[in-house]
Amino acid sequence: MSKISIVIPVYYNGDTLKLLYEDMKQKILGKLGDYEIVFVDDGSGDDSWQIMRQLRQQDTHIKLVKLSRNFGEHAALLAGLCACSGDCAVTKQADLQEDSNIILEMYESWKQGNKVVLAVRKERKENPVKVFFANIYYALIRKIVNKNMPVGGCDCYLIDRKVIQVLERLDEKNSSLTLQVLWAGFQTDSVYFVRQDREIGKSRWTLSKKVKLVMDSVMSFSYFPLRFMSGLGILFNILAFLLLVSVFVEKFTKGTPIVGWASLMCVVLCASGVIMLMLGILGEYIWRTLDAARTRPPYIVDEILEVREKESCHED
Repeated sequence: MSKISIVIPVYYNGDTLKLLYEDMKQKILGKLGDYEIVFVDDGSGDDSWQIMRQLRQQDTHIKLVKLSRNFGEHAALLAGLCACSGDCAVTKQADLQEDSNIILEMYESWKQGNKVVLAVRKERKENPVKVFFANIYYALIRKIVNKNMPVGGCDCYLIDRKVIQVLERLDEKNSSLTLQVLWAGFQTDSVYFVRQDREIGKSRWTLSKKVKLVMDSVMSFSYFPLRFMSGLGILFNILAFLLLVSVFVEKFTKGTPIVGWASLMCVVLCASGVIMLMLGILGEYIWRTLDAARTRPPYIVDEILEVREKESCHED
């Protein structure tokens, strides 16, 4: 019989964990057959770890992974996928915004031979401003990174053991796990769901984390920033040449004196800004190269509590 792992990253989700487990228990756990739930505590500062241990006492199929500190959702998901033992694994958020029933649909699609099954948002009942910027991000990804990114975007997916092994070999930092899954190129299917607004708890998905996701997504999977820099440099050289020609034409045809300190300073400041932008982009690449060269692991596991059947009677 096939086994499915449900990998759930946890970061300050103490107020939703019990509700999440009860929701899965009522809707899907009895229909999955052999399963395990892998909770990954990504350095939460609340009581998430204690609640996870309580849930583990209720269900012998729960495995707990505790990271030494907060490494980010990418690292937490990778840690959970590396620790899981299922023939396939599905990722799920702990904020109760996704219907647990989609896991059943994804599992059935996997049984039909699909190595990757994406949970695509066909509608988002969230703040319109948040939805607007999310749509811009996914449009950007489809345009310059990966055309296979679904229009509604996806955070959750089911992947086969073969895909998990690919992700383990990649072992990338400062990247997007979703884009790594799409990059792998295995046979892919999609299921659709309506993402609900968050009703319990506070989102820790800050603006700085969103900006980092955009930069990681683009720089890890596309050479667009480098081409953009080259194109911008060529454009400014052309403009500078045209300006130089126009100045000499004015001088020798109309006798216009070559003056204009203010206009000259505008050009210098604009060019300096472009140079600083280019240096910043190059700095991002250099920093990522340094981070990869140091070979530091993307996460550090502090503690793992296996499913209870596998533990000795002295544990806990």
